[in-house]
Amino acid sequence: MYAKVNSMGLFGLNAFPVDVEIEVSKGTPSFEIVGLGDIVVKESRERIRAALRSCSTQFPLARVIVNLAPADTKKTGSMHDLAIFSSLLLINGIIDDDLSRTVFIGEVALNGDVRSVNGVLPMTLTARKNGVERIFVPKSNAHEASVVDGIKVYGVDNVSELIAHFSGEKQIVPEGEYVVTEEERRYSGDFSDVRGQQTAKLALEYAAAGGHNVLMVGSPGSGKSMLAKRIPSILPEMTFEESIETTNIHSISGMISPEHPLVTTRPFRAPHHTISSAGLAGGGTIPRPGEISLAHNGVLFLDELPEFDRRTLEILRQPLEDKVVTVSRAAGTAEYPCSFILVAAMNPCPCGYYGHPTKKCICGEKAVHTYLSRISGPLLDRFDIHVEVAPLEYSTLRSDTPEESSESVRQRVQAARKRQNRRYEGTGITCNANITADKLNEFCPLTKEASDMLEKVFSSMGLSARAYDRILKVARTIADMEQCEVIGKNQIARAVQFRSLDRKYWSR
Repeated sequence: MYAKVNSMGLFGLNAFPVDVEIEVSKGTPSFEIVGLGDIVVKESRERIRAALRSCSTQFPLARVIVNLAPADTKKTGSMHDLAIFSSLLLINGIIDDDLSRTVFIGEVALNGDVRSVNGVLPMTLTARKNGVERIFVPKSNAHEASVVDGIKVYGVDNVSELIAHFSGEKQIVPEGEYVVTEEERRYSGDFSDVRGQQTAKLALEYAAAGGHNVLMVGSPGSGKSMLAKRIPSILPEMTFEESIETTNIHSISGMISPEHPLVTTRPFRAPHHTISSAGLAGGGTIPRPGEISLAHNGVLFLDELPEFDRRTLEILRQPLEDKVVTVSRAAGTAEYPCSFILVAAMNPCPCGYYGHPTKKCICGEKAVHTYLSRISGPLLDRFDIHVEVAPLEYSTLRSDTPEESSESVRQRVQAARKRQNRRYEGTGITCNANITADKLNEFCPLTKEASDMLEKVFSSMGLSARAYDRILKVARTIADMEQCEVIGKNQIARAVQFRSLDRKYWSR
């Protein structure tokens, strides 16, 4: 006897269809699973035997072979358990439906419970593209799968429910369409919580409007972390496509909440400075996304930047340019998107009080040089905006004057992004920070005064070609905020001002 049931496999972000073929023939009773499965797949034999016993269903007293096709593609994880279990039900005659457009995904426990698995969203999306009409997943993953339109999602708590559904005893009710609530789009922090720091707030507004990377330098307690945590609240609202992209990455990492399966707010990732290279960029025997991919479409915040391992920081250089990270392992190569705004914060010296108006710096020149040299010139060059966060005065902290809200700032940011979307339509460029070198002259026209000023700045400051490009891009954003199509002298001056801290600190 032969039967076939559909399942899905996953490697990185790439989901692929898997045919679970089963043949039952005469011979010594046995149960074999072939098709290049890992140890977890092989162990599913015992889980399925026990699950069948739990629902009083007899395992065939025959030679049973299960093949996971395509046989030359590595299969990992426990997501094929439910499909293998269903293939046995099909052989036993418990299921007599047409399953050609049905997919089964889920781990089966010894008592028959169906446990959640990672990556249900990308697998459901791929299933829909392949013409699948219904999908059976663990109940805890059903809400996540329901994000995908055009496919019926059935959540299964226990395999006994699956048997009752196909025998007609009790139908499983399909999961309702997922609807995003306003509560899910709300951020916990607001710019109005931050007192003073108008220059830093303006710099972050420019960063949000143009997608620029930011380096904040300031003494301890000046509000760098507080400002950084509120950047997502002024970024443009996520589109549905961005939400799906981001949720896919979080799904395969097992970071999706059953109650809120769709990522609807911009991610904010703040890894500790002890993070490893694999934790930041991604890795593992089976390549998993790292922090830079979990921050996709959001913000990656590196606090105490010089405390990070220098080799770990250098990993950021290429992903910042390419917006994608490639993780290669023996099991294969996976690519993960990583388009994010990099925000970093640091003290000006080891004690943190160099340049402080009231506290004295106790660091020697050598200690300061060693501290600052942990950040390489190429990485420093990749920060479009440098801003100094000054310590606050008591009168500012006690002021009753209300600060501007994030919503007010975000309206200006979204208006600037709309100008950019119109300008770059059809080019593949998403924001000013992503303007390619060959398009700079076309999209960043300068007045004669602005061109002369930039020429003088380039010569006097000894800028690199990358720094020149980034000054132009920031000036383009400032002009967009002021609704100017041609970049003027004032916009160049402000963009240069936000690139001056490397001269103040790193030239000591």
